[in-house]
Amino acid sequence: MPVTAPASPRHAPVGTDPAAPRPPENARRADRPGRRDTLPGRALSRLRPVDREVLWLYLVTRAALWTTAYCTRRLFPTDGDARTPEPVLASFERWDWGHFLHIARDGYFPDPGPGPGQGDNREAFFPGFPLLLRAVHTVVADWTVAGLLISFAAGAVAVVALARIAELHLPGSHTGRRAALFLLLSPCAVFLAAGYSEALFLAFALPAWLAAQQHRWPLAALLAAGATTVRVSGLFLAAALAVQFLMTVRTRRRRVALLALPALPALLYFWYLYERTGDWMAWKHAQERGWYRHFRAPWEAWSQTWHEAFAHTQATGYAALFQADLVAMLVGLALLALLVRRRRWPEAVYIALTLWALGTSYWYMSIARSTLLWWPLWIGLAVWSLRGRTTTALYVCLVAPLNTVLTLTFLTGRWAG
Repeated sequence: MPVTAPASPRHAPVGTDPAAPRPPENARRADRPGRRDTLPGRALSRLRPVDREVLWLYLVTRAALWTTAYCTRRLFPTDGDARTPEPVLASFERWDWGHFLHIARDGYFPDPGPGPGQGDNREAFFPGFPLLLRAVHTVVADWTVAGLLISFAAGAVAVVALARIAELHLPGSHTGRRAALFLLLSPCAVFLAAGYSEALFLAFALPAWLAAQQHRWPLAALLAAGATTVRVSGLFLAAALAVQFLMTVRTRRRRVALLALPALPALLYFWYLYERTGDWMAWKHAQERGWYRHFRAPWEAWSQTWHEAFAHTQATGYAALFQADLVAMLVGLALLALLVRRRRWPEAVYIALTLWALGTSYWYMSIARSTLLWWPLWIGLAVWSLRGRTTTALYVCLVAPLNTVLTLTFLTGRWAG
C-alpha cells in the first residue's frame, strides 16, 4: 500500500520541528525585546485589569470635562459680544489657583510685599502643591499647564488606589470600578481636574491607606507625611492611621515612632511661619482673616449657614452653595454614624475630625468640595450599589446633572465651593 507522509501542522515555522516542546508564553515574551522593557511598559505591566478599566474611565471623564471647558469658553464668554473665544486654560485659573500660583512663583512672603497678615492670606495654604508646581514649572513653561498636569497625574494615581481599596472589601466584585465612577461623577469632581490640591492629596492619602491595609506601615507613614504637606487633612489621616495601627499591630514598640512621621511636615510649616511672623498660629489666623474660619459651636455654625442659605441675604448662587454645604454636612454625619455602627473606627476618626474642623467655623464653607476626600463614602456607595441593579443608574441620573452644573459654575468664574 502506498506510504503517505504525515501532514505537517498548520502555521508551523519553516525549519523547526513541530514535535519539539515549545517554551512557555511568558518566557517567549521575556526573550524578545519590546515595549515592556521601557519604564512606562514595566509600570503598565503591573496594572491589574481593574486598574486599566478604572484608568480608561478616568481618561473618558477627563475628555468629557475638557470638552465642556472648550464649549464653555465659546458659549459663555466673559464678554457677551466677544468675537474671539478666550483660551480654554483661562477656565481653570480660578479662586484658589491664584493663591497656589502666587506661592509657587513668589513665595509666602514676597519682597517687597505687604507685611504678615496684610496680604492675600496665602499662609492658609500648605506648601506641598506650590512646591511641586514650582518644580514642574522648571520643565513646563506655562504655570496653568503645569498645575493641570499635576492634578491629571495625581488623579490617575488616586482612582487606581481607590479601586484597590474598594476591592479589599469585596474581592472579585465590581466595587473598585463603581467607587471610581461615583467619585469621578460626584458633584464637585471638577476640582480633581483643576490646579487645586484635592487630587494631589488623594494621590498620597489613598495609597497610604492602602499600604496600611496591607500592613506596610513605613510606606503608609511616608505617604501620609506627603499628604500632610498638601493639606491639613493629612493630620486627620495620620490620626486614622494611628487608630488602625493600634488595632492591628500587636508588637508596637519598634514601629510606634512611625505614628509621628506624618505630623512632621505640618510642624515644620508652622515653625517656618513662626520664624517669619512670630506667630505659631499664623496658619489658623490666615484662615480666619480670609475665610471666616473663627471657632464657633457646631450648632451656631449650622444656624448661621442655614440663615445664609434660606434668608435671602446672599445672591442666589452663593445661597445655593450654602445649601449644598448643609446637605454635605448631613451626608457626612450619616456616613459617620454608619461607620460607628459598623465599628470602622479608623475611618470614623478621619470623618469625625474632618466634620469637626469644617463644622465649627463662622459658617460652612467648602464642605461639599471636601466630600472628594471622603473615600469611605465612595466605597460605601459602591458596596451598597451591588445590592440593587438600579442603584448605579439612579446615582448617575441624579448626580451627573449636578456635576455638570457645578463644572459650568467653576469654569465660568463663579464660586463653586
